[in-house]
Amino acid sequence: MKRAVHQSKMGMTTAQTAEREKSNAAMSSVIAAVGLTTFKVIVGVMTGSLGILAEAAHSGLDLVAALVTFLAVRASGKPADREHTYGHGKIENLSALIETLLLLGTCVWIIYEAIQRLFFKTVEVDVSLWAFVVMAASIVIDYSRSRILYQAARKHKSQALEADALHFSTDIWSSSVVIIGLVGVLLARAVPSLTFLHQADAVAALGVAVIVIFISFQLGKRTIAALLDSAPSGMTEQIKRAVESTPGVSNCHNIRIRSSGPETFLDIHILVDGNLLLSETHSLTEIIEKKIQEIAPGADITIHPEPNTNPLIE
Repeated sequence: MKRAVHQSKMGMTTAQTAEREKSNAAMSSVIAAVGLTTFKVIVGVMTGSLGILAEAAHSGLDLVAALVTFLAVRASGKPADREHTYGHGKIENLSALIETLLLLGTCVWIIYEAIQRLFFKTVEVDVSLWAFVVMAASIVIDYSRSRILYQAARKHKSQALEADALHFSTDIWSSSVVIIGLVGVLLARAVPSLTFLHQADAVAALGVAVIVIFISFQLGKRTIAALLDSAPSGMTEQIKRAVESTPGVSNCHNIRIRSSGPETFLDIHILVDGNLLLSETHSLTEIIEKKIQEIAPGADITIHPEPNTNPLIE
């Protein structure tokens, strides 16, 4: 009895530590997003660079996304209750979808403004040292934040943190594109034969939008799959093979897999010898659980044994 209480307390402590680490990682991304957004807006307005302003808008959306992630991580850690019997993990999946929609909305504005500058109006870009400083600083901060968030996401199986990390890693590439655009503007001014590079800043902004759209599409597919309870690719077949290879199991069917934030819930039905004692059947299910845990670590597993009444199934 004392051992069970001790294990329960250890489990609670581990869960509390995990939630604290996830919250700290999410809050650090909020702080980083505030700093980057402010810096980019100031320099973007000073230089008139659409590329930097596009990046500022992107960082502003990252700030909103980081706030959504922070709130989602805190809410998803609540235990299951009568209304949410599988817990609150889906909040993380929902927050990732919100981030995706926010990013796509930003892309619409970036593409519209870039087309305006390319074909309908002229805006002089003041390429100063500050323009390069803000983008270089952005790359350094984004790289650091994305690594920390990815580590926390992998450790705690958090899709919300992974989505946040994806935002920051996307910023690394988009910031690099903006720097290339600014260099193009400088070359257009220095070399008369390269005047076509004068529009490099607007082209770079389009590059930012293309990168963000691509990443958002990938993220959107994954979050929608999680919200629709799609089973991970190939996992159903893996579990079926593993369970049916267990001595004493005739068949494995009705495999159901759903994820809720960092948690995976798995239900299966198995056919066993109807003459087995209850204790023997229980021991068999424990063996099966260990096998499934190797495929889906930490999964919440429910096994429904059924007596094999079909002599053709051995």
